[in-house]
Amino acid sequence: MAENRRMLAKLLVVAVGMFGFGFALVPFYEQICQATGINNLLRPDEVTNTQVDLQRTVTVQFDANLRSDLPWRFAPEQTSLKVHPGQLVQVMYDIESNANRTIVGQAIPSYGPAKAAEYFNKLECFCFTQQTFRPDEKRRMPVVFVVDSKLPSDIHTITLSYSFFEVAGTAAGKPPEA
Repeated sequence: MAENRRMLAKLLVVAVGMFGFGFALVPFYEQICQATGINNLLRPDEVTNTQVDLQRTVTVQFDANLRSDLPWRFAPEQTSLKVHPGQLVQVMYDIESNANRTIVGQAIPSYGPAKAAEYFNKLECFCFTQQTFRPDEKRRMPVVFVVDSKLPSDIHTITLSYSFFEVAGTAAGKPPEA
């Protein structure tokens, strides 16, 4: 019986030691990272995107179109912007429903020139999903994008144009099935 108590005491010491080591590991890891300059967790302001081409600017123009029977107002907050390839950019579009019913719509993007489409990478966009608008609802909707630094040098202007359409077959008042 005494032997079992000694074994239990040793196991408890080991368990407490393991817990203590795990608890001390986080500050120890931060000290090592700070000393070696790796994993800049403590200095996020020093992290930069090294793939931004600061030697070049591209003009991105924004356009918004609606089907004539869609009772909405749809416009970009700014019509153009100069960006550096590789730069993360966010722009906003304003959408307002002037309808007296709920409408489900979908934005379809297009690009000019067409070959610029493969270099225009949207990370967040209202065009990724169908949008349900109640009567008189207003929204500011973001588009977050990056123009790829591999964009051919002969392209100086890209036009991002959205056309909003009402989604056929959706019942008023309920969102479409996924």
